[in-house]
Amino acid sequence: MSLVASAAASLADRLQRFATARVTTPAGEVAFRQAGLGSHGVTHVLLHGIGSGSASWLMQLEAAAVNPHARVLAWEAPGYGHSSPVAPLQPDAGDYASRLWSWLDTMGVTDAVTLVGHSLGALMAARAAVQCPDRVKQLVLLAPAQGYARASEEDRAKRLNDRLANLLALGPLGMAQKRGAAMLSPQAAPELVAYVQSVMAQVHVAGYTRASHLLSGGDLLTDLARLSCPIAVASGQADTITPAAACRQVAAAAGVPWTDLGDAGHACALDAPTAVNALLGLGAVA
Repeated sequence: MSLVASAAASLADRLQRFATARVTTPAGEVAFRQAGLGSHGVTHVLLHGIGSGSASWLMQLEAAAVNPHARVLAWEAPGYGHSSPVAPLQPDAGDYASRLWSWLDTMGVTDAVTLVGHSLGALMAARAAVQCPDRVKQLVLLAPAQGYARASEEDRAKRLNDRLANLLALGPLGMAQKRGAAMLSPQAAPELVAYVQSVMAQVHVAGYTRASHLLSGGDLLTDLARLSCPIAVASGQADTITPAAACRQVAAAAGVPWTDLGDAGHACALDAPTAVNALLGLGAVA
């Protein structure tokens, strides 16, 4: 085994502390990881991006594991991992948000939570806050994707078709090998790049395809205009997928300052865990 592969395996070994669990909800199966034994129920619910999974929240799970006041739930989005896909072949954010609340109901989560959405997960999180505003204590958007609902029909179609053609041509493994490094800053350690690639390689074609339709029709700014809960928006300067300028636009639409996570790439929860955990109030990594 190469040194990089060995180091990536050590990150995977750390993830084994947080084994995937699964529950059956009225809307379908949901797989998730959890950490922490907070005395006041769940404090944070973490929603990953389109080319990722619950494993992308490793550093937040580790922080929650040593924080006596936190409990974190990180789901596998519908169509990812062992979570069953949403029914529509071309879903919108509401389909994912409804599954989220069905999951939390099944888990017995009744207190308001801090809802954290990364990239595509920001579209799901914002719509969930629109659906059930009383259940969201705070909405945190990390490197948020805005969706392409405001783009021209031609541009939307091209972006969607290019994304799906790339997936079919490369497959999840090839896509991960080609795009994994772009999720992180140029100075990211090789073992972290390998870990991100290993997570991306596990996406399912059907789940990714549905999520691509969500991205194509998503309109984050419209949902933010309907919210009154506290909102935080943050991203890194090295993010080339949702660049800082676009994230500042999201913050401006929400009427809040943009939080600079430093020289972090798109996968900021892994690339800048200290800054992200501080923003979330989780504390230091274990």
